[in-house]
Amino acid sequence: MLDFTWKVFSQTGDIDTYLLFKELEKERQETPVSLEDELTEVDFPIS
Repeated sequence: MLDFTWKVFSQTGDIDTYLLFKELEKERQETPVSLEDELTEVDFPIS
């Protein structure tokens, strides 16, 4: 999805598409990196 939004932005120059790209990029950095991290979060949720 990140690659697609960047491609659309680079072809159109649409600022809304760029802002969506940056939002997706930020969310990607905040999510667990590995499946093991995700499973740990499911087993031991942070309350």
